[in-house]
Amino acid sequence: MDIKKTLTVFCYLIIITPLLFGCGKPTVTKNGAELAKGNTRTQIYIPIVSKGWQHQYWQSVKMGADKAAKQYNVRITFEGPEGDAAISKQIEMIKLAISRKPAALVIAACDSKAVIPVLEKAKSLNIPIIGFDSGVDSKIPVTTVATDNFAAASAAADKLAVAIGQEGEIAVICHDAVSTTGTRRRDGFLNKIKENYPNIKVVDVKYGGGDHDISKNLAKTIIENNPNIKGIFATNEGSAYGLINGINEKNKIGKIVIVGFDAGKFQKDAVRSGVMLGAISQDPVEVGYKAVEAAYKAIKGENLPSNIDTGYKWYDKTNVDDENMKTLLYD
Repeated sequence: MDIKKTLTVFCYLIIITPLLFGCGKPTVTKNGAELAKGNTRTQIYIPIVSKGWQHQYWQSVKMGADKAAKQYNVRITFEGPEGDAAISKQIEMIKLAISRKPAALVIAACDSKAVIPVLEKAKSLNIPIIGFDSGVDSKIPVTTVATDNFAAASAAADKLAVAIGQEGEIAVICHDAVSTTGTRRRDGFLNKIKENYPNIKVVDVKYGGGDHDISKNLAKTIIENNPNIKGIFATNEGSAYGLINGINEKNKIGKIVIVGFDAGKFQKDAVRSGVMLGAISQDPVEVGYKAVEAAYKAIKGENLPSNIDTGYKWYDKTNVDDENMKTLLYD
């Protein structure tokens, strides 16, 4: 046997085998596509950075995003910091996502201003930015997929006002003052009360970061400082969760009307039992789906509107278990 020829064939096989069958992780190209393992087909990569993960709302958003990713044959990742107030942590997540050279980036900003510098970096790399749930105070995002939070909170104000006889003292527990969801829900609620209900006085607006325990303690403080208070509005799932517990611990169930935002099992049970009058629900599955769909269309060069409204619904004990509410009232 010719040893020299045998070695040559052996070396050739070592070189050519990985090319024929593929090995290791897919290769990420400069435009965010991945070479699929074993062939030359490409798959688009789109990272999604949310404002959190601990609430059921975000898990439902991910369900919608996964559905769109499957339909459009794109790969997504979904991550978020420990809560709405973890601004620095979210910015680090965005930086890491950009370093992966994605085809597009989908983000729900914890702070509508703080994220701008890092998003400018993404724009300089020609990475389209899609906002979802919470917008950015910039024209950098191609579009923002979200509920009309101002209008939704205005609807909540009407419900609370009527329930307390359109007079008396009320308060707000808001999840933050730096994201557009926080500011638009706060302002939508306060604006409607100011313009339409002159006999209602807003005695306090507190910020709990969407944290259950902080929001609970804020609710208790509001009640202690305002013994005549008749109603309280909470602007997201975590805030509402804390508000319900605070009302319970102060033995004010049935004595103070409370209204919330978002859904989840705890809130739905509170509505069913009468502890909470009702709440505004977004459509988180639709938010996630439309965000990925918009990213895909942006990558393909399609024109998109500046905002994509995913709607909202009011629910109370009269419709909380209706069939047409199931997709909106997530568990």
